[in-house]
Amino acid sequence: MTRAGSRSRSPLAPRSPLALRRTLPAIVVDDTVDAAAILLDKWHPEGSSSGRSLFLNSTTPDEADSFLRAAKDLHRAMLFYSSGLTTKDLHGGGHGLIEAQELLDTAMRRLQLELKILLASLPNVIQFQHDDDIQSTDGLRETCGHLRAVAEAMLAVGYGTECVSIFKAHRRSSVAAALQCLQVFSPSLQQATINKLTWDQIDPKMQCWLAGARTAFKSVFVGERELCDRVFAGDNASVGDVVFSAVADDQATSILAIAEAAVARAKRAPERLFRVLDVHDALTETIIPAIVVAFGDESELKARAVTLAVTKVADAARGMVASFEAAIEKEPAKATVPGGAVHPLTRYVMNYLVFLADYENALAQIYSAEQFTDTSSSVGSGSGGTVGSSSTVGSGSGGTAGSSSSVGSGSGGTAGSSSLVLSSSTTLRTLSLWSNPIGWLVSVLKLKLDAIAGNYREAALSYLFLANNTHYMAKKVGGGTKLEAILGEEWAEAQTAKARGYMEVYVRRRAVRRPDVTLTQQLALARQRN
Repeated sequence: MTRAGSRSRSPLAPRSPLALRRTLPAIVVDDTVDAAAILLDKWHPEGSSSGRSLFLNSTTPDEADSFLRAAKDLHRAMLFYSSGLTTKDLHGGGHGLIEAQELLDTAMRRLQLELKILLASLPNVIQFQHDDDIQSTDGLRETCGHLRAVAEAMLAVGYGTECVSIFKAHRRSSVAAALQCLQVFSPSLQQATINKLTWDQIDPKMQCWLAGARTAFKSVFVGERELCDRVFAGDNASVGDVVFSAVADDQATSILAIAEAAVARAKRAPERLFRVLDVHDALTETIIPAIVVAFGDESELKARAVTLAVTKVADAARGMVASFEAAIEKEPAKATVPGGAVHPLTRYVMNYLVFLADYENALAQIYSAEQFTDTSSSVGSGSGGTVGSSSTVGSGSGGTAGSSSSVGSGSGGTAGSSSLVLSSSTTLRTLSLWSNPIGWLVSVLKLKLDAIAGNYREAALSYLFLANNTHYMAKKVGGGTKLEAILGEEWAEAQTAKARGYMEVYVRRRAVRRPDVTLTQQLALARQRN
């Protein structure tokens, strides 16, 4: 029984009684088909060589190239036999065309097998650069060269659909496996699942997502893009675009959908701001640049990622900052601390801002004038919605304070205002509302502390309260911290000076009750305690 794709007669047997009348081109084509048949018989896809690779396991040098040339020759033979340049009598009633087509189909089935073998030899994550194993990198490039040769051969003879189908199916599976290892695409971390979880359940999953998503876009998708560019190059570049889109688009979209769902669940809770800013950093620093490289600057995926960062994440972050501001303002002014000590609100807010300072760049982008300009209607409103203008800072509320010029003057009344307006140079440099809300939140805190100070029955304690809390804030900011870089070294020094001024007023007022101790001694003791 004759195997499909094999010739039923000897290549040397004459094709027809009129063999001697064949033209020279026909003789050349017939001989080419005969030679291709011999090579195909050795590498038949259902033969003994089916478990070996023509490209990876061949013992004969250049045999893979010979096979690829044979496939092209068979295609040219088919065109020759069907061109009308030969007669029916000369070539046995179209037998040559049928035979060439059968042999070409056999060759293509062999190349499909080779394509599967070569794809199976690739890692799930393709990395052409920054690979410590040089031999591995060279091997990867060599395999890609073989894949390109197979793809070009199949596309050239009309078997592009089969080539693309095999490539897409294998690489989709490989990419999905890589993403699952990164924990960014699994049944427990999908958009529908996120919508059913509490934030306490979402937060640890988002920590995994942050690390995994960066690697997915920077390594997995960028590597896959380069693989497609190498295999489908030149005239086949458009095919590579289609293949990459089929492999990566929906999987990349699913990763972004997880972040969208998580950010939506964060709502306006201030304690969730840091995780939301982590998502913003991942998007702007790694994911969006990688999307441009892999998917293109005009891709829908890039537009979706930019919308997520600029609109959804930014809106959520601004809402959380506004909620935090409102929480400070809602702190009861009558909740004084015994002995004028540091207020728990001061500790909480300053510790919160210490962590928030790590996200200075993200906040600067989120609060840029291009993204956030609607503030004129609510300047100084104190509603907790839109942050007010810094020009109102230090105005204080009625009945609590005079101007800061009274500090240290020893005049009567309650404690003076802390005069929260920063120096113009500092304000213009970093603390404009448009660039960073940290300075504004510090101002809101100090206004609240002024209000609390005004509720002490003993005027001296109000100054001691302001001295202790202002000194605590200055210590948190000073010493080369990120907060100092944001607020300015001058600001920290000014607050330290104000704390001393408040302490001097406190000591003078207490001196009336301790005439046996000199003012100098009381100041020294107070500074030691502070």
